[in-house]
Amino acid sequence: MLLLPGLLFAATDDSYAFDDTQLEEPLKYPDWFVLPSGDLGDDLEDALANGKQGIVVYFGQKRCSYCEQFLSIDLGTPDIKAYMQKNFDVLPIDIWGIEDITDTDGNEYTERDFSIKYEVNFTPSLIFYNREGEKVFRLRGFYPPYKFRAALKYVVGEFYKSETFREYLARAEPGAFFQEGGLTERDFFTPPPLELSRKEKPADKPLAVFLEQGNCHACDLLHSGPLNDNSLIVELEQMDVVQVNIASNDAVTTPSGKKTTAREWADELGIFHLPTILFFDEKGSEVMRVDSIVQFYRMWGVLNYINRRGYKETIDYQLWRLKQRDVAE
Repeated sequence: MLLLPGLLFAATDDSYAFDDTQLEEPLKYPDWFVLPSGDLGDDLEDALANGKQGIVVYFGQKRCSYCEQFLSIDLGTPDIKAYMQKNFDVLPIDIWGIEDITDTDGNEYTERDFSIKYEVNFTPSLIFYNREGEKVFRLRGFYPPYKFRAALKYVVGEFYKSETFREYLARAEPGAFFQEGGLTERDFFTPPPLELSRKEKPADKPLAVFLEQGNCHACDLLHSGPLNDNSLIVELEQMDVVQVNIASNDAVTTPSGKKTTAREWADELGIFHLPTILFFDEKGSEVMRVDSIVQFYRMWGVLNYINRRGYKETIDYQLWRLKQRDVAE
């Protein structure tokens, strides 16, 4: 058993309660971040020469409230900051930037194209590179400190070589990762059976799949907070919406037509944060997922993007949201 006491339930409401509208003032990077040289291979060599285990590429935006939470709460936690500084050089990239970046594999991009390449739908996003320059782990969005701390230990300890992050968390507290208990019932959830296949016959609407489990504090906060807003409910009512208890062995036919169980599907998907919300198009292809802390405005943006088929109009979610803001102004 891993020595990570209280790992799975150490989050506080402070991690989840914040206004996710755009910031009025632009963010500043911590002074210990390392500005990219333009060649991540060179940056990695410098990091290793300074005794680090690798590099972390931080994808952010200047007025991103989730980035502010990450910088102030996760990296503002003394032991996390010290552990991060000891083991990694953190290289910030602006997802709208035009500076040239050469990846460790030699491919060249602008900052913007680099962000598109790695499907940075949400900021902050992190890519962890090991000593060999391999991308070994990714985080999309803001997570509470206990989970981010676990992610750092997962990478530094090279547990990714033998298990998924989901398996690592489950092993940290045996029995705690799959919690029994009732789920929050909502009128917009379609009742079982979970026959989600769209392989043979396309559906008329997009599909939203809420992956949850009992005794899930973050799930309760999502339902009692953002998902109590009528504008989000209106968006959800334009979709097929189901709730899947990943702690159960309930039968599931996935959107691709595969017959499995709820628990096995979650394992296959590598789910490590609850709730996770998966979005599929009418033919059963996954469009995107929300697998980190989410507040009202991000949630509304994603639902609107799915319902208006924004993924068919622009190259990525971030560009579509930018165009929507331009239209609104």
